[in-house]
Amino acid sequence: MKFSSKNWFVLLMLSALLVLGACQGETESDETNEDTNDASDLTEIVGIEPGSGTMNIAQETVDAYDLDLDLTPSSEPAMLTELQQALDNEEPIVVTLWQPHWMFSEYDLKFLEDPKGTLGEEENIHTMVREGLEEDKPSAYQLLDNFYWEVDDMNEVMAKFGQDDSVEPRDAAQEWIDDHPDKVEEWTEGIDSVDGDSVELAYVNWDTELSSTNVVTLVLEELGYDVTLTPLDMGIAFESLAAGDVDGMLIAWLPVGAATYKEQYDDQIVDLGPSLEGAQQGFVVPAYMDIDSIEDLPTK
Repeated sequence: MKFSSKNWFVLLMLSALLVLGACQGETESDETNEDTNDASDLTEIVGIEPGSGTMNIAQETVDAYDLDLDLTPSSEPAMLTELQQALDNEEPIVVTLWQPHWMFSEYDLKFLEDPKGTLGEEENIHTMVREGLEEDKPSAYQLLDNFYWEVDDMNEVMAKFGQDDSVEPRDAAQEWIDDHPDKVEEWTEGIDSVDGDSVELAYVNWDTELSSTNVVTLVLEELGYDVTLTPLDMGIAFESLAAGDVDGMLIAWLPVGAATYKEQYDDQIVDLGPSLEGAQQGFVVPAYMDIDSIEDLPTK
C-alpha cells in the first residue's frame, strides 16, 4: 500500500495527538496523586459517638490548633465505613481512631503528631463493677478483678473477626482462649465455681470492647455463670452501672476517653483498675497522605 504525502501528514498528526494525550494523562495522574496527599481540601474530621470523652478532647484539639475543620459525630461502624471508602479510593481523610484496633493491621495508617498534647498520651482500659458485686457474686468479682491482658492479645482477637464478617467475636474469643490456657488459668486460679448464677455485663459496640467482653464472658461461663451481654452507649453504660442495673463493664478508657462519665459517676461505681495498658487514641490519616502533624491540617 502506497501513502501519499497527505496520508503521511494525517499519520503524523495522529501520532502527535496520541503522544500529547499520553502526556496529559500522566499530568492528570500526577495531579491526582498530589491531590490525594494534600490535606487542604479536607472539610471535616470524622468522629465517633457524641458526648464521649474522645469527642470532647477531639473538639478541644480542633480549638487549640484553630483548625478549619468540622468535627463530625458518628459511630465506630460508620466512621470505619468512611475510612475504608477513602482508603479504597486513595482519598484524604482524618478520623478519630485508637490502638488497639484491627484497622492498623489491615491498612497502613498513622497517628498525627500532637505537639500541644491536647489528645493525651497513652490510655488504659479500666474494668468497673457496681457497688456490692464483691459481696453478691464474689467469684465474678474476682475474675473481673484478675482479668488483664496486653495490646497484642486484644489485637489477636480483633484480627480474627474485624477483617472477616463471617467470624463472630465470641468465636474469635474462644479461639484465643484455646490458644492461651496459661493466661486464663492465671485469671481463674483459686476462684470457686458457681451453679448458674447470673451476671450482666454492659459493653460498647467497639471492636476493642467486643474482644475483651467476649473473652471475659466465656471464662465466666466456664466458672458456671449465666452471662447476659447488654450493648449500650458509653454514657448509658455508666449510668446503668451506677444504678446497679448491670454488674460490670470493661469499656472505660482513662484518663481521657471516659473521663467525663467517670467524674460524673465516680462515687457510685467501683473501679477495678486497668485490664489493658498502653492504648492510644488520636487523629489518624492514611499513610499515603503527606502530613505528619495536626499542625499540617487546614487552619482558620
